[in-house]
Amino acid sequence: MKKSRGRTGRKRRRKHLKSFMDGVNCSHKLEYINLKKWLKERGFEDNNLRPAEFWETGRGLMTTKALQAGDLIISLPEKCLLTTGTVLSSCLGGHILKWKPPVSPLLALCTFLIAEKHAGEKSPWKPYLDVLPKTYTCPACLEPDVINLLPKPLKKKAQEQKVMIQELFKSSKAFFSSLQPLFAENTGTIFNYSALEWAWCTINTRTIYMKHPHRDCFSLEPDVYALAPYLDLLNHSPNVQIKAAFNEQMRSYEIWTKSQCKKYQEVLICYGPHDNQRLLLEYGFVAMDNPHSSVYVSADTLLKYFSPLDKQRKAKVSILKDHDFLENLTFGWEGPSWRLLTALKVLSLGPDEFACWRRILLGDVTSARNEQQALGTAAKICQFLIEETQHVLLQISQLKRDKENLKTHLALVEMLRSEDLKILQKSAEILCKLNLGTI
Repeated sequence: MKKSRGRTGRKRRRKHLKSFMDGVNCSHKLEYINLKKWLKERGFEDNNLRPAEFWETGRGLMTTKALQAGDLIISLPEKCLLTTGTVLSSCLGGHILKWKPPVSPLLALCTFLIAEKHAGEKSPWKPYLDVLPKTYTCPACLEPDVINLLPKPLKKKAQEQKVMIQELFKSSKAFFSSLQPLFAENTGTIFNYSALEWAWCTINTRTIYMKHPHRDCFSLEPDVYALAPYLDLLNHSPNVQIKAAFNEQMRSYEIWTKSQCKKYQEVLICYGPHDNQRLLLEYGFVAMDNPHSSVYVSADTLLKYFSPLDKQRKAKVSILKDHDFLENLTFGWEGPSWRLLTALKVLSLGPDEFACWRRILLGDVTSARNEQQALGTAAKICQFLIEETQHVLLQISQLKRDKENLKTHLALVEMLRSEDLKILQKSAEILCKLNLGTI
């Protein structure tokens, strides 16, 4: 008997471990029960997807049946989608129609989310609002201390994102004030900066692309947003393929898988072939071993390795600028990109080779010396970036000890930088072999 009990215990432990790896079913939680009930009233029927918590991706959806390539993952009726049409048919509609100059579709959706969240129990969208994240990890929400640890190109974009939300808030104050007749409380306290930041991040990270015809009550910015309750719980993987579109006949938004998915596993979709910097900027997360990821080399870093005494340096930089070869220079899993090597070859041209710059831009070889110098410089830049990344990772581990409140945000930047380090180390190996002529 003892033996048999031990075996059962092991079995139970294995089962528990398996369920933890696959995902912990959360469909019993009240917020998901309410959401499913609310969706059912709007015509959504689904028996295969369950909300669950996953070890790597956090909250997501698991399937209760194996999915084959070509299967429909989800079909969400139009009635469930939150669009500018939803906003116009609410009590905000009349105010938007009257307001001049017209508000953007983005601001209309932000305003609606803030107003509905403020309405609390009275909001017909409460079951959806209850499952939305309370906070976000987009760079716009990060503390300056954390933004400073981002790679240069991403740091610049993060600061631009912050400024964009600040300017949207400033330019929307008069419009928010015009909504005062709808509220007992002062609109200044309802439509504050943190409320707008939350609404903007909700739309930026969670909307599906859906083109709507232009309406005169909105500015000319494209109206391409739709919030899709339940469907927006699907997480991203760069390794899956899907087909997603609005089905005009069925009047529903559909996602079809082109990949297989085992029973009780997380159903993943692909948001696009984005690198980790783009994923962090747009969605607030980083993907492990992302095949699309790369490490960017800034023009400043590139030019540090070329003598200011080179008489043709100015002309070379000018050529690279004119032909757009000072941007998007990267190291990837396969080593330095063609663009990076091309820029290095132009900058490595000897005085007697300078006239050949056009041939280099077309992908021709000028001389063995030029090729060798470009590869040697690429290896030096790669080594410099490895050391810089290791230094930042040390700073992060120090800050994680000192600043408990920033732990989540620091862990995100740490993951981005660790992935960068893996790419750079792989590139360094490739360059070492190339420089030794063994590839």
